[in-house]
Amino acid sequence: MIKALVPILAIASANAAAPSYTIVISKAAEADAGWKEVAAALAAKYPEAKKVVWDKDVKECLPELAKQHPRYACFVAPPAEAGLEFVRAVHRLTRKLDSDPYTDCRWGILTGYDAANALEIAKESKPLVIRHAVSGTELALDRCESANTFSELVAGERNHREAGGKVVQEKGEADSSWEIAKELENPETTLFVTSGHATERNWQPGFAYKNGYWKSKNGSLLAVNLKGEEHAIKSPTPKVYLPVGNCLMGHIDGQDAMALAYFKSAGVRQMAGYCLPTWYGYQGWGMLDYFFEQPGRYTLTEAFHANQAALVYRLQTLFPEVANEDSDSPMGQISQPIPVGEKAKAEKLDAQDAQGLLFDRDVVAFYGDPAWEAKMAPGALQWNMTWAQTAEGGSLAIDPQAGADSFKPVNKNGSQRGGRPIVQFFESRIDPASVKITEGAELNPVITDDFMLVPLPEKAEGKVKVVFTAKAVG
Repeated sequence: MIKALVPILAIASANAAAPSYTIVISKAAEADAGWKEVAAALAAKYPEAKKVVWDKDVKECLPELAKQHPRYACFVAPPAEAGLEFVRAVHRLTRKLDSDPYTDCRWGILTGYDAANALEIAKESKPLVIRHAVSGTELALDRCESANTFSELVAGERNHREAGGKVVQEKGEADSSWEIAKELENPETTLFVTSGHATERNWQPGFAYKNGYWKSKNGSLLAVNLKGEEHAIKSPTPKVYLPVGNCLMGHIDGQDAMALAYFKSAGVRQMAGYCLPTWYGYQGWGMLDYFFEQPGRYTLTEAFHANQAALVYRLQTLFPEVANEDSDSPMGQISQPIPVGEKAKAEKLDAQDAQGLLFDRDVVAFYGDPAWEAKMAPGALQWNMTWAQTAEGGSLAIDPQAGADSFKPVNKNGSQRGGRPIVQFFESRIDPASVKITEGAELNPVITDDFMLVPLPEKAEGKVKVVFTAKAVG
C-alpha cells in the first residue's frame, strides 16, 4: 500500500522557496477601499505574505497558487462573494496545487458583516487558549477546563463542569434561549458549539422539544424566548464557533446570514459550518474528534484540515473509483454508479456512505484568518504523540494512554463519530517521492508533502512508531 501511495503524492522541489502566506482577493474587492484595507491589514500582520488577485472566477488563481504553494491561503471575500459556490471552488482549488488528492494548504475565507467587521477579524493577532466552552449539544466535558452544555434532546437538561471539578447535571426551564445567550456573553466563553435545526436565518436550541430560538437581523444576533421577547446578544470576546450539527449555518446568502451576525455581534474570529442541509455529518462532527477531544494538540485550522484529510483518505481507500469526482447535488450523488468494494463492505458501508463523503467534502466552509491560532487548553488525551523532524526525515511515536479504550471514540454524540486517523503536520515540506519508511510500514501511513496520516491501530498494545527518510524541499 505504501509503495502505491507515495508516488502519487510527489511534488516538485521548486516549491522550496514558497511563501508561507498568500492573500487571495478579487479585483472587485480590491477596488473597494474597505476590503482593500482588510487585505492590507493581513499583509501588515504577515510581512512575507504575497497576494493573488482574480477577476471573474477564483479558479483563475490556480497557476500562481500552485507556483507559490503557500502554507496558508487567506481568501478575502465580501459577503456577496462568499456563498456556497465560492466555498466549493476554494475546496477544489486548494486540492490542485500538487498531484496528491489532499488539500495542499491551510485555507480560510475571511469575510464579515461589512469591511469594518472583517478588518477586526483580520487584525486579531493574540493567540486564543480556550478554557471555557458553551454548547447547545452534548460534549465530552472532561476535555475542557470548564463548560456548560444544554441538551437539544431533553427539555431543561443542563450539564456543567467547573475548572478541576466533576460534571454536574441540573434541570432547568425548557426555554433555554436566553440562558444560552447569557452564557455566550460571559467573557470567559471562547468556544461555542451548536447542533439542531437551523437555517441561514435562525437556530433552534431544542431539537426534540419546543424551545425559543435565535435569529439574525442587520448583523445582530437575537435570542427570542417562547414569549416572543427578544434579547440582543453582545459578546465581543474573541472566540471560535463550531455549528457541527447545524444545517446551513455556514451559508452566507445575504447580509442577514447567521454567520455574519456571529462575526459582528458575537466576537467570532473563526468558524466552520455547513453551507447546505447536513445529513451525513463527517466533516461537521469530526471537528470535535480532532479539536475538542484532543485538547491542545491542534489549532482550529489544523483540526479542520486534519478532518478534511481524514475524509479524503476515507474516500481514496474505500471508494477509489469515485474518490476524485465532484458532486454539486444536495445529497452527493454523481452520474455514475458507485462501486462498493470488499473493504467498504467489511466496514458495513455502501454507496450512500460514498455519497455522504462526497457531499461533505466541499460544502463545509472555514471562515477566518487560517494562520490565527485558537487552541483548547491542554487536557486529557487518548494517546500521546512525539514528533521529530530533521533535514533527513521524520519520526512519529504514538503512545496509548487509555488502555484498551485508547483508540475508541471519546464521545458518540452526533454522526460519523470516532475512527479518525492520526494526523501529524510537518514543520517544513518534504518530497514524498523520496520517502523511505524504515519503521512502521505495517501501520499503512500516508506521507504527503506537509503531513502524515496514520490509520488508527486496531488495538492499543503499547507504543508504535513511524520513521521515514525524505528530502526536504522547504
